[in-house]
Amino acid sequence: MPEYPRRSIAPLIRSLAELALLQRSDRDMGTVEARLEEWNGWNPAAAYFHCATRDVTYSTDLEAAGRQMRAKARRDPLPAAVKRYRGLPVTRLPKPDTDGEFARVLQDRRTWRRFSRTPSTLAQLSDVLGLTFRVQRWIELPGIGRVALKTSPSGGARHPIECYVLALRVRGLPRGLYHYRADTHALERLPRTVTARHVARYLPGQGWYGNASVVVLMTAVFARTRWRYSSPRAYRVVLAETGHLCQTFCLAASWRGLAPFCTMALADSVIERDVGIDGISEAVMYAAGFGTRPAGAAWAPWPTAEPYHDPVESPGGPRRSLPSRARSKGASPSSARSQDRRKRS
Repeated sequence: MPEYPRRSIAPLIRSLAELALLQRSDRDMGTVEARLEEWNGWNPAAAYFHCATRDVTYSTDLEAAGRQMRAKARRDPLPAAVKRYRGLPVTRLPKPDTDGEFARVLQDRRTWRRFSRTPSTLAQLSDVLGLTFRVQRWIELPGIGRVALKTSPSGGARHPIECYVLALRVRGLPRGLYHYRADTHALERLPRTVTARHVARYLPGQGWYGNASVVVLMTAVFARTRWRYSSPRAYRVVLAETGHLCQTFCLAASWRGLAPFCTMALADSVIERDVGIDGISEAVMYAAGFGTRPAGAAWAPWPTAEPYHDPVESPGGPRRSLPSRARSKGASPSSARSQDRRKRS
């Protein structure tokens, strides 16, 4: 840029290099830049989206957030929840068949934010992890290699999602952070001391999940999907697959009479540091978990401001009322099925 004096250009270039917008040819790339170089055809679209949406600041003041949403609703009403076409022929469908266990489990799924203090069991955790993340079968593709099949679909059967388990209240399992081995259906304990306070650090502004039994952290090993798909659109595939797995996880937990939840409000770098991943070649994508249901609650109640204590287990404490729907519905179908299952076993 000969039209500009060197004394004005040099400081600008130094500033751009310090901000990592320019890379110096006489210096090695940083770890993050080197990892991103491996994304090949996914750059720059997927890499930009990935990095720009990490470590978002979340509000921890629920009262303030509620006021802001109510004020926004007055200025800008909620969009319509259902799309409708006017003037087109309409065919009425028969009433869906909602009988049977499968339909009941689907209708029983809720996002829970309050839990009893009763621990979950190792058998319940095993069922939920096994039905969600375990390799169900291996198949050999001639000239390619062995690929896994699971209960949820995966683009090209690449299955990039790994599962880490933060066990807090599981009878028969020491509290700790584990990696789930999908091929052997086993837990590998990581060398990290954890407490319920870690949940508030991992899931900002959602401290009520510290009363859960288990928090599952889903990460993506991007190289698996990149090997098959060179277009940055494949990043969408990875996101969709975490959704497939999360719904399967929540349904399996509902079937076992548990109280599942899921959230994408994550402290990315905090989680990744604790599980020992770099956030680029492997990064956290989603969190889910479950606890045991509060006594008498068949509908997921909203969390209270203070840590929840089950009134049955704390007879001296005040009994908190549940929403009218929860009081009227009684015990949930999946809770009853879980009890029947234990009796049969």
